[in-house]
Amino acid sequence: MKDYETAFARLMKSKFRCRFHLSEADKKYVSEKGLEAIRSHCEDFIRTRLAPANPPNDGKQTPMCGHPVLKAQHACACCCRDCLAKWWRVP
Repeated sequence: MKDYETAFARLMKSKFRCRFHLSEADKKYVSEKGLEAIRSHCEDFIRTRLAPANPPNDGKQTPMCGHPVLKAQHACACCCRDCLAKWWRVP
């Protein structure tokens, strides 16, 4: 099994990670904005919140609500550097 398959299997067993779902409002927002805009938002969040050498509020830089991408980051354990290291082995 590849590493990402193992990580996804573990994520599906996490009570914390499994509680994140897109609301109807989130789905509507994604539909109205389109996937290219959502992808752009995601890239911006990653660039500004995770990529800097010393991100502000490291470990707490991703709110749990407010944008569909933020929920997805928590669901997939891509919300902070600690989660990236623990779940995806990204240093």
